[in-house]
Amino acid sequence: METLPKIYNLRGERGYFRSNNSFFYNGMTKAIINIDRSNIIMKKIQKSLLGLAIGVSMLTAGSAQAAKFPVGGDSKFHWGDLAVFESMDLSGQTVSVFGPWLGPDQKMVESVFQYFEDATGANVDYTGSDSFEQQILIDIEGGSPPNIAIFPQPGLAADMAAKGGLIPLGERTADWVRENYSAGQSWVDLGTYADENGNDQLYGFFFKADVKSLVWYSPENFEDGGYEIPNTMEELIALSDQIVSDGETPWCIGLGSGGATGWPATDWVEDIMLRTQSPSVYDQWVANEIPFNDKRVINAIYTFGSFAKNDAYNDGGAGAVASTDFRDSPDGLFAVPPRCYMHRQASFIPAFFPEDVEIGVDADFFYFPAFAGEDLGKPVLGAGTLWAVAKDSSATAALMHFLKTPLANEVWMAQTGFLSAHLGVNLDAYANDGLRNMGKVLQNATTFRFDASDLMPGAIGAGSFWTGMVDFTSGQSASEVANTIQKSWDAIK
Repeated sequence: METLPKIYNLRGERGYFRSNNSFFYNGMTKAIINIDRSNIIMKKIQKSLLGLAIGVSMLTAGSAQAAKFPVGGDSKFHWGDLAVFESMDLSGQTVSVFGPWLGPDQKMVESVFQYFEDATGANVDYTGSDSFEQQILIDIEGGSPPNIAIFPQPGLAADMAAKGGLIPLGERTADWVRENYSAGQSWVDLGTYADENGNDQLYGFFFKADVKSLVWYSPENFEDGGYEIPNTMEELIALSDQIVSDGETPWCIGLGSGGATGWPATDWVEDIMLRTQSPSVYDQWVANEIPFNDKRVINAIYTFGSFAKNDAYNDGGAGAVASTDFRDSPDGLFAVPPRCYMHRQASFIPAFFPEDVEIGVDADFFYFPAFAGEDLGKPVLGAGTLWAVAKDSSATAALMHFLKTPLANEVWMAQTGFLSAHLGVNLDAYANDGLRNMGKVLQNATTFRFDASDLMPGAIGAGSFWTGMVDFTSGQSASEVANTIQKSWDAIK
């Protein structure tokens, strides 16, 4: 960790340093029940629940952590990180921060800010809005931006950077992220966008991540069946075949979600793309630099079909996949006798488990493994929130530097709904074993990528990709579906 100079400016002028540098809404668990109202709501909710729901579901009443921990108390925290900030005097300075978090999540982020405020004397003024995406455009284009904007995903930040609305963080920040984050280059890639002149620069610093590459199962059912956690995709497929040979059904898969039906299948395809192709090919696919009907994409869809279109693999048979609501699909894990043994879904899914299910006892998860034969490391599909500077100041730069510290991460880790890619954090600071194990999945990642459908144009990522997956599981071939999706992409160019 580098020593922070006394004076700060993000532009890196002489005497200054270059700052080294998921989304949550109040009531999300209730909101997702009404998911069918629109495709856009569905996608926002699905992303926003990553991490939050698992934390809520795993914490029992009365075990919730306090929002603030006494300085110097619990040894799990890196209290020494405060020393450099305590040497500053930023009294009278205010950092305005605008983001999407409301309710409990606003309190969480404000609990992180409190340590910075107490150490430096600065004031951090956070404003949350469920209309963040619309309002940040108005604020930046109207010449009244916040010091820091917290973006739920990279697309909007890239648009703002191209319009000159954000301040580059500099190569020094990029180097720090590469060295201190798991899959560091992935985070640099995700935060790098073209400026007004078309030159790539780092604008986004990711603080808070979520993971989707998880397979949920019942430890008791696995023990009764004599099954072991697979470490590779080859072993996962072999396990699925073994469960079938034992007269059981390995998978519960459901794509139903009202007007958003199909989105769970896009996650499967994205995870498979990361396990069969390089990150650069994945990025090209997201940008349609390779067509949707490229043979590599068709192969990923086909591979998903080897799970979803296999009658013997699925609770209710392959014909039930498209019609089963995603919220109901994990129920088979907890039936007696079990109707399935595995369910691939993101960290939010415990919000829809039966109320008496205890995470870590009745249900647990393992990493959706990579193919040993592909030599692509351990890719992770997920989401995250990126922090970007829209208006510079000394206190702004200091706050961005504070977010680099293990302590800033640990304060939120010790509460709920937060995963960190920071390699320097103490994993023991996580509030519970479930979050800690998800944190390990993230820290073991060699590649991290955002959900592709979220980064694609809405007509594709929240349109033809969704419907195409329904058509695929209902009988169309991978090639037919890929051709149709590409035609819809061509139509909007």
